[in-house]
Amino acid sequence: MREIGYRTVDRLVDLLTEPGIPAMRRGSSEELQRRLMAPASDRPRPWDELLDQLERDVLGPMSRLAHPGYFAFIPASSTFAGALGDLIAASLDIDVGSWMSAAGPSQLELAVLEWFKSWIGYPREAEGILVSGGSAANITALACARESLVGAGSDRAVAYVADQTHSSVARAARLIGFRPDQLRVLPTDDAHRLRVDALTGAVEADREAGLQPLIVAANAGATNTGAVDPLHALADFCREHGMWLHVDAAYGGFASLSERGRADLAGIARADSVTLDPHKWLYQPIECGSVLVREGWRLREAFTITPDYLADYKSEEVNFADLGLQLTRGARALKIWLSINHFGLDAFRQAIDRAIDLAHAAEQRVRESDALELMSPCSLGIVCFRRRFEGVDDEDTIAQLNSELVRGFEATGRGLLSSTKLHGRYAIRLCVMNHTSGPADVEAALSWFASAPAPRRPTTVYVESYEDATADMKGAWGETGVFDAETVRRLPLFSGLDAAALEVVVKSAREQLAEPGEAVVTRWQGTRRFYAIVSGDAEVRSDRAVLRELGPGEHFGELAALDWGAGFGYARTAHVVATSPLRLLVLPASALDELLRHVPDLDRRLRAAAREHLARM
Repeated sequence: MREIGYRTVDRLVDLLTEPGIPAMRRGSSEELQRRLMAPASDRPRPWDELLDQLERDVLGPMSRLAHPGYFAFIPASSTFAGALGDLIAASLDIDVGSWMSAAGPSQLELAVLEWFKSWIGYPREAEGILVSGGSAANITALACARESLVGAGSDRAVAYVADQTHSSVARAARLIGFRPDQLRVLPTDDAHRLRVDALTGAVEADREAGLQPLIVAANAGATNTGAVDPLHALADFCREHGMWLHVDAAYGGFASLSERGRADLAGIARADSVTLDPHKWLYQPIECGSVLVREGWRLREAFTITPDYLADYKSEEVNFADLGLQLTRGARALKIWLSINHFGLDAFRQAIDRAIDLAHAAEQRVRESDALELMSPCSLGIVCFRRRFEGVDDEDTIAQLNSELVRGFEATGRGLLSSTKLHGRYAIRLCVMNHTSGPADVEAALSWFASAPAPRRPTTVYVESYEDATADMKGAWGETGVFDAETVRRLPLFSGLDAAALEVVVKSAREQLAEPGEAVVTRWQGTRRFYAIVSGDAEVRSDRAVLRELGPGEHFGELAALDWGAGFGYARTAHVVATSPLRLLVLPASALDELLRHVPDLDRRLRAAAREHLARM
């Protein structure tokens, strides 16, 4: 054990300190299958031979998250002290499911959770649990909220998120039983924060419809931009309306260790539940997340189940299996406790402050550059920008050219940045988190994007033939509706479709009639149908003004009908009211989504329209 242990640690240290290693090495599936898909060995193999194969075939083609130029996604940059904590936990095979099986490790987890509570300002009676990451924490928190407020579930319950919310919140809502019509995606302001006026309107509309507004999921460090929602205002709103405020602080929560970060996160202590990820800005090895619940007894009440075969497993002390999804659980607290005590908390504060400083410096560098355009100012450690190209103002072309630059930078081996879309516009994300990154690493990345040769402009766009694309959709959406192919073809949106695509629309479409003064859709409601006007006129209205007029051949409702994620969509952002007798062709969101996945040009056109509508919100 000592012999193979020493040799393994030596190899690890060599890998961690290897000079010139790229931030990302991709791997070919075909080649890796050839190397690794061998039957299990019947006979022992020498340890060094195994380490050699791991280093060559497994640990080579992968990301180096601790690379100083790795600014993509939400990078992780752990410490070796934390890794040794995982080694101890794995070597002793510790199960922190109950006090009986692991009293010492359970108490250590309680101690670590006390740290977390004090850092964000939570009361002593709050309780929590360490989990695998932010996704598991969000599922745990939303399940606790639902159980606390409505029990096993309700067809009337509704949850509300911003369009910048992490996809794991949508996944969590779906997994705990929220249907597509039970989650409202709401627009954000110019700083990409949840708009309280939009939340107010959506909740009022749902209450009037006899629904039960239940949960608001807010961001404290949105993945796209680092944005922090107005937490105090949201806490006031939720308290007034008897709703649960969950704050996803998986990325940004540990910025509370810094004085600046604590100011940015003001109001987080008022949340009913909070997600934190130690394997992000607390520099712990993957996997490590956590969830805290302000009224801790609610967590226990939501998850405790005691079958007869576990009667001897329980005790009066804490049993973490009663606070979350897992019965058997690893000892995640060891690495946190070891690394923080080994380096001292000040070292972590300084690393967080340095990341924020570098992000502010990156923003200033972009502002001063004629070649770069700032898409979202620095928030916590994230800055979004993109390259300008002379004479190019088409959003699709700008996106394709910048996407080529992102791939080009990866190919240099110097680092890695990722991309996103902000209000429908392509942006490059630079997220500074690594404790290994310095000013030179940030400057090198931005200088490359500002000065790299412009990629060749795209001249053609490949569109799959409609005949091939729609072959698998025929007959999938029920009986033929009331519209014939010629009527559909006369609508400009569908005029370029061939016979196969038209047949899909004809089989999916339904007719809706409206009289003058009748509202077809109401602002903030959760319906997700898409409309094209066959005849008649309508107005798009806010609560106070007419935004635009619509006539035959025009369409509306694409923003709500397009899939935001996990089958959920935006709440309606405006009223649409008939101003003359109106005949509408209506497509359900599921039909539109299936059509757009196979007809790329139509998808681009509708997303461009949705982007334009969001910009006018």
